[in-house]
Amino acid sequence: MLRPSSLCVPVISMQFKMAAAKIIGAIAASFAVAYVCDTLVSDQKIFGGSTPGTVLNKGWWEETDKKFQAWPRTAGPPVVMNPISRQNFIIKSSEP
Repeated sequence: MLRPSSLCVPVISMQFKMAAAKIIGAIAASFAVAYVCDTLVSDQKIFGGSTPGTVLNKGWWEETDKKFQAWPRTAGPPVVMNPISRQNFIIKSSEP
């Protein structure tokens, strides 16, 4: 003779499978909607506007990169932080 509790187990697992299928479907649909909205707004520019010339011009990127690479890179003196008082202390070098 079957007990009522043994009949409930397949029904519960079936409900979880159906819930999982709906959740996965909803996530996939939300990604599809997000992709379509992104394509319409950024690529097809449905709200107007244009892509800035600095983005389109490859020469501008190269010149900007040269400028940033040409800057001197200097560092300050070494610093130790005291986490209790939240004060930074500059370490004096022992070299004259």
